[in-house]
Amino acid sequence: MPILADVRSLFDELYPPGRAESWDAVGLVCGDPAAGVRRVLFAVDPVQTVVDEAVAWGADLLVTHHPLYLRGTTTVAADGFKGRVVHTLIKHDIGLLVCHTNADTADPGVSDALAEAIGLRVTGPIVPDPSDPAGRRGLGRVGELPEAEPLSAFAARVAAALPATAQGVRAAGDPDLPVRRVAVAGGSGDSVFDAVRATGVDVYVTADLRHHPASEAREASPLALVDAAHWATEWPWLRSAEQLLHAAAAERGWSLETRVSHQVTDPWTLHAPMTTTPADAHPRSTP
Repeated sequence: MPILADVRSLFDELYPPGRAESWDAVGLVCGDPAAGVRRVLFAVDPVQTVVDEAVAWGADLLVTHHPLYLRGTTTVAADGFKGRVVHTLIKHDIGLLVCHTNADTADPGVSDALAEAIGLRVTGPIVPDPSDPAGRRGLGRVGELPEAEPLSAFAARVAAALPATAQGVRAAGDPDLPVRRVAVAGGSGDSVFDAVRATGVDVYVTADLRHHPASEAREASPLALVDAAHWATEWPWLRSAEQLLHAAAAERGWSLETRVSHQVTDPWTLHAPMTTTPADAHPRSTP
């Protein structure tokens, strides 16, 4: 049985903490480095329902994509929800390890898993990592479909490939636009529109698209947009990380049980379609 220090070292090899953004908080949050690890649970968010799942399953380590304390803290008192998470983990001898932006830019990383789920053949990153001579690491991925298909069919493809959320998948562009070359970025991706346009892709798949950046991107070029829930675009990475852990564990002779959490921790829980037109909402008054 490996100890937590061994497993942490392995994840540091797969997703080097030094490649995380300067503002990020990755690595071991809690856990005894000398404790044995038999069961590892993967999840996107370190929230209480996921921690309760880890406890019920008897996990020794919880690996999440999102940090628990992204902006730091001066207390882990259990009178707050983050403190309760820490207390629950420590009481049940469960470690918490975070792989965030160091997993976003890895090869393979978060966007590779998203591209694979959609059915793309990856050709490279949207924003290459200048320290990677092979040109495989970096932010986001560019890929190709086996053959072109209308934007409407492609949006349906994305919706079918990702776990269901209340938000679903929305698209901006001509429904009949043929798309084949695709850029993807798991999580929030409206900060790299210029780099996406420079790749010459037909459509960009990401999450958390805001009105003004999306509107300006549509006005600036014929680039189509597909927007999914943040949690959903990052969830495929859990399977990828699980597979990499199993492969590395086999090389080391470790015996590990793993599980990917299927709990939907996207914060949005309800979607109400809107059918009212502006004219219906504000009818013109008659004299």
